Amino acid sequence: MFDRRSILQAFGGTLTLPMLESTASAASPASATTPTRLLIVANPFGAHPEHFFPTEFGTDFQFPKTLSSLEWLRDRISILSHTDHNMKSGHGREIAFLSGVLPETSAAFPEKNMSIDQIVARHTGTHTRFASVNACLERSIRLSWNANGVDIKPFTDAQRMYDHLFLNLTAQQRQQRRQLLQQNRSVLDAVREQFSGVRKRASKNDQVRLDLYANALRDLEQNLVDRQQWVDRDKPKFDLSGYFTGSDITIDNRYNAVFDMVAYAFQTDLTRVATIGFSPELSYTDVNGVTRGYHACTHNGKKEDTVAELVAIESFQISQLSRCLKKLDEIPEPGADGSMLDHTVVLFGSGMGYGGTHSNRNLPVLVAGGGFKHCGHVDTRDAGGDNMPLCNLFLTLLQRFGLEYDQFNQSSGSFDFATAKA
Repeated sequence: MFDRRSILQAFGGTLTLPMLESTASAASPASATTPTRLLIVANPFGAHPEHFFPTEFGTDFQFPKTLSSLEWLRDRISILSHTDHNMKSGHGREIAFLSGVLPETSAAFPEKNMSIDQIVARHTGTHTRFASVNACLERSIRLSWNANGVDIKPFTDAQRMYDHLFLNLTAQQRQQRRQLLQQNRSVLDAVREQFSGVRKRASKNDQVRLDLYANALRDLEQNLVDRQQWVDRDKPKFDLSGYFTGSDITIDNRYNAVFDMVAYAFQTDLTRVATIGFSPELSYTDVNGVTRGYHACTHNGKKEDTVAELVAIESFQISQLSRCLKKLDEIPEPGADGSMLDHTVVLFGSGMGYGGTHSNRNLPVLVAGGGFKHCGHVDTRDAGGDNMPLCNLFLTLLQRFGLEYDQFNQSSGSFDFATAKA
């Protein structure tokens, strides 16, 4: 019998063995000529609802203060009111934003609490140098989760993110990387040998599970082949120096650097999936009018001056997103109509509705770009007045990448952008 622990350690926890009754995946879509990308931007404390959600539904609405920097995207944006994961309110539930599932209840779901960015990355990552890129300056908000229920640690420093994406390996490092890949292939060969013996002794039901595992082994083998091809290929060049000239290092230029590196990684096809988080520990005192901490501003007691600071923080977050989307919109999509933004699914939101009350209902969610027929501001409640499961939207986003899902975790259906209905 093979050693389950040693296999998991050898591949960094990326390979999950099936649980077999006798011992008490899905295929990647064909690569399209024009890639579809996914950008997710999130914060930990939601948004002040009166300044995030428009007062009118439909396409003829007035952009509220927090979203004012996105007005240029009016025809390519959908703002979804009344969505959530039907969870009790309070801190700690925001980690389920991109899955709708908390770690402690994840065993009941086929994808566990794997976040949608990692599901997409699993299917697009073989075409790019990096399956995904994750950033959250300062402490993480635990946004991305892998197939084993482990949260993915993002880059919390712009320089380290630059080194990962754009700094080439030395000759010695390339040789070490080749040796590591060869070692992993040797382990995989050993697993395959032991695997064939296990299958012969397995029950009928376990043989079905092992067949699925065999597919995972083949996918992993292909992944190792794909990683090998990048060892001797130089990365694209990116100049980081201009973001940190002079004596001031502000939240503005730090996030400018992060968003621009992601945009360039998309442009050069280093990756097709990225998440960017705004940490609960970030200091926003560089933002005009902000004197308090981010978390302190959420507990504002409806005091006008404190609410104004919170809205300034949230407006800054959206303006950073808007700046990135303008960059993507200025880049023509190679070999296709439209811009890179038209081929990039952009999701902004939070797993908390509003930090002032610790509400996890009516999450602030918007989608931009991605080639959808957008619907403006949408009330997603059903005829009975119940909020739409946010997983309905996630199901539609996954299907946009050619993934053949009929249901995703808590979904009750899919969200139709054309009709603005679930």
